[in-house]
Amino acid sequence: MELKNRNISPANSEEIFDFKKEPIVAVNEVGLSERAYERVHQSDDLKDLDTDQFEFLYNKMQSLSFDDARAILRHAAEYFDGDLNFPSTSMNKIQMMLKGPDACGLSEEDYSIDFRLEAALIKFYSPYPEVRAVCSPVDDPTVEVETLRAYIIGGFWVAGVGFLNQIFSFRQPSFSLNSQVVQILVYPTGLLFARILPKKTIGIGKWKVNLNPGPWTFKEQMLTTIMTNVGAQTSNLGWYLPTMVLPLFFNEQWIGNGFIILMSFCLQFFGMGLAGVLRRWVIYPVKAVWPTELPVLQLNRTLLTPEKNVSIHGWTISKYKLFFLALCISFSLYFIPDYLFKALSTFNWMTWIAPQNKKLAFVTGSTIGLGVNPVSSFDWAVINYATPLILPFFVTMNQYVGTILAAIVIAAIYFSNYMYTGYMPPNTANVYDRFGDEYNLTRVVDSGGKLNITQYESYSSPYISAGNLVYMCAAYMNYTLTFCYIFLSEWKTIKESVVEFVRALKNRSTSSYEQYDDAISTMMRKYNEVPDWWFLVVMLFAIVCGIVSITVYPSDVPVWVIIVMAIICVALMIPGMVLYSTTGKMLSLNMLGPVLGGYMAPGHNVANILCRIFGYSVDEQGQTYIGDQKIAHYAKLPPRSVFRAQIYATIIQVFVTTGALDFLLYNVENFCSYEQASKFTCPFAHTLYSDTLLFSVIGPTRTFDQLYPAIKYMFLVGAVMSVVFWYLRKTYPNIFYTFHPILVLGGFLRYGSTYNLTYYTPGFYMAFVFNYYIRRRYLDWWSKYNYILQSAITAGVAFCGILIFFALQYHPKSLIWWGNTVSSAGIDGKGTAALVDIPSEGYFGVPNGTWH
Repeated sequence: MELKNRNISPANSEEIFDFKKEPIVAVNEVGLSERAYERVHQSDDLKDLDTDQFEFLYNKMQSLSFDDARAILRHAAEYFDGDLNFPSTSMNKIQMMLKGPDACGLSEEDYSIDFRLEAALIKFYSPYPEVRAVCSPVDDPTVEVETLRAYIIGGFWVAGVGFLNQIFSFRQPSFSLNSQVVQILVYPTGLLFARILPKKTIGIGKWKVNLNPGPWTFKEQMLTTIMTNVGAQTSNLGWYLPTMVLPLFFNEQWIGNGFIILMSFCLQFFGMGLAGVLRRWVIYPVKAVWPTELPVLQLNRTLLTPEKNVSIHGWTISKYKLFFLALCISFSLYFIPDYLFKALSTFNWMTWIAPQNKKLAFVTGSTIGLGVNPVSSFDWAVINYATPLILPFFVTMNQYVGTILAAIVIAAIYFSNYMYTGYMPPNTANVYDRFGDEYNLTRVVDSGGKLNITQYESYSSPYISAGNLVYMCAAYMNYTLTFCYIFLSEWKTIKESVVEFVRALKNRSTSSYEQYDDAISTMMRKYNEVPDWWFLVVMLFAIVCGIVSITVYPSDVPVWVIIVMAIICVALMIPGMVLYSTTGKMLSLNMLGPVLGGYMAPGHNVANILCRIFGYSVDEQGQTYIGDQKIAHYAKLPPRSVFRAQIYATIIQVFVTTGALDFLLYNVENFCSYEQASKFTCPFAHTLYSDTLLFSVIGPTRTFDQLYPAIKYMFLVGAVMSVVFWYLRKTYPNIFYTFHPILVLGGFLRYGSTYNLTYYTPGFYMAFVFNYYIRRRYLDWWSKYNYILQSAITAGVAFCGILIFFALQYHPKSLIWWGNTVSSAGIDGKGTAALVDIPSEGYFGVPNGTWH
C-alpha cells in the first residue's frame, strides 16, 4: 500500500466518528491477549490465522496507536475500494468500524481490539487470505539463497528438461515436464546435494564459495524454481522454425543457428527487460496478488518449512502428508480417463442417446458442438482448464457467464446460417472453401508461396465457422476493451508508477521500495534493488539482437515492422499485466500479430510469422518473468540474485533448445511430415503454415473487407464499450460490483477450436465448492489445504501422463473397447457434420467472380 504517497492523516478525511479519544479499556495484558485471540477466531476474515501468526499480529497491534490504526483503515477503505480480491467481509467490517463501536454493536474493549487487529493485519501482513496462506510475515535475511549448489541444480534441470521438452513438443501426442513436476524433482536433488557435498569453502577468483552451507533451504528451492520456470521450457521461436525452415513449408534455408540464437535472445530478453520495467505496476502494489503463482509458493513451503500439528475442523493431517497422499491417488486414478475409459474424459454422454442426430451433437457435443452438458468430464486434465482451485471465484464466475453467453450467440449465428456458417461445423478452427471442404491453400499459391489471383478467383474465398467468427470478433474487441478499461480503472496507480519510474531514472540511488509501505516491501528494503536502467539495457540488447538477426541474415523483413511490434507489445503489456496480476487472465497478442503483419508486410511470410512470434512470445515470456519476480517478492529473495538467476537460466535455455532444434531439423528423417516414423508430425507447424498463407498471402484485407467486414470494427466497439462499462461500474458500484467486462468477454474467447462448455462446466462446479463455499465457511481449512490439493492433483496427473506416454503411447498399445470408442462413434466424434447441405449448384457463399 502506498501510504507514504497518499499522505493519509486524520485531517484529510471526513470525520465519521469522534476519534478524538481512544476508547478506554481497563484490562490487563494477559486478559487482552486472551480476548484478542477469541476475537480472531470469532471473526470471519481472521479465522485462518494460526498461533504464530496471531502472536505476531498481537505484538504489532500493541505498537499501533489508535490514530495510526484509524489512518490505516481509512486508507484501506479508499485504496481497496472496488478490489474484487479484497474480502468483502473485511471491507464491510472496516467501513462499520470507521463509524464507531455503536454501529458495530461491540463493547469498547472488543471494538478497540478489532480496530487495531484489522489495522495491524493490513499494515504488517496482508489483507488477502490467499497471500497469508503462502507467505510469512517475517523474513530472515541470513538464510542461504544464491549458492553454488543452487546454480548447479538449476542449470542441470534447465538444460535437461529444456532439451527434453523441446524435442518432444513436436511429437503427436506430445510430452512435457511441466513446472510443477520440475519443482518436485528439484526438491530431492537439493536434499541430495546437501548430504553429499563436502562442507568446504573454495576460491573462485576473488570470491570465496561455500560448497555446502548446510541444509537445503526454502529460499534456495525458490531461486532454483525460478530458474526452471524461466529456462526449463520450450523455445517460443522453436515452435515457428519448422514452418520457416523445412522444404515441406516455406523452405527458408538461410535460417541457421546464428539467426536462431540472436532471435531467441531478442524474444527472451525483451520479455525479461519489460518485466523489470513493469515492476511498479504489477509486482510492488499490494493489489497485485498474482493468484496463479501462489500454489508454487505453497508447495515449496510445504516441502521445506516445518509446520505444527493442529486440528482444523477435524483434519490433523499435515500439508506435506496430504500432498503426497493426494498425488498418489491422483496418479492412480488418472489411468482411468486417460487410458482405460477415455469416454470419461470429454464425457459427451448426451450424444450417445442419438449418435447420428446433428442438432443434438451441435448443442451438446464435446468436439464440434457447444458442450451444453451438466456433467461433462471426470478427468482432472479437463476440469483444470478453468484452474478452479487457483483463480478467485469472481474470475471463474465472470468467465463462465461469458462462456454461456457466447454459446447462445454462436447458436443464434449458426442456426440462422448467418454468413454461411451453417455449411460448416459450428465450432472449429478450420477454414473452409465454398464447397464445404477444408480450404486447400496450395490451390491459390504459386511455387514461391505468392498468391495467384487467377487461381484464387476461380477456386474460393475462405469461410470460417460460427465459433471461429465469434472468437475473432471477441479477440479484436478484447484488445481495445482491456487497454481502455484498465487505464480508466487504474489510472491513478499507473500514473503514480510512471512518475516514480521517471524519478528513479533521474535519481538512481533511490529504491522503489520507498514508495510502498506494505509489509513485504518494507522487509525487502534491506536488499539491494535492481536498478531500472539494468532492465532497460537488457531490453536494448534484445532489440539490437532482433535488428541484427533480420538485417545480417536475408530475411527481407523491414526493421520498422519489428520496432512497431515491440512498441505495441509494450503498450498492451501494461494493462495486460495489471489484469493478469489481479485475475490470472492473460491478454495474449497471438491474434493481433498475424493481422498486423498482414497489413504491414502483405505477402511476406517470414515477416508475418515474426510478427506472430512477437505477439505471442513477448507477452508470454514477460508474464513468466514478472510472475517469477512476484514469487521472489513474496519469498523475500534478494532482487539482484533473482536477476542473475534469470539471466543465467535464459542463456542456458537458448543454447540448449537451439541444439535440440538443430538436431530435429537436420537429423530426423521426414521431420514434420504426417508419415514420420516416430510421430514427430509437428501439428502446430501445419496449422501455422495455413494461418500464415491465410493472413499473409490472401491477407486480412480480403478476409475482413470482403467477407467479414464487421470484424475490423470490433476494435472500435471494444474501446466504446470500455467507457460504458467503466461508467456503469463507477456509477452503480453495488449493482455491478462483481461484474468484470474483460473477464466476461474472455468467456467468448474459449470457442473457435475444439474447446467449449465441456471444458469449463466441471471447473465451475469445483470453483464454487472450494473458492466460494469452503472459503467462506471454512477459511482456515481452505488456507491450509486448498493450494496443496491443487498442486498434488495436478502433479499426480502430470507424472501419470509421463508414464502413460512412454509405456503405452510412444510405441502405441491400444485398448479398444466400447468405453474408448463410444465418444467418437457419432457425429460429434467425427467432427465434420454441417447443419445445411451444399446447394444443388455444388457450392455456397458469395456469387462467382465477386471475390478478388
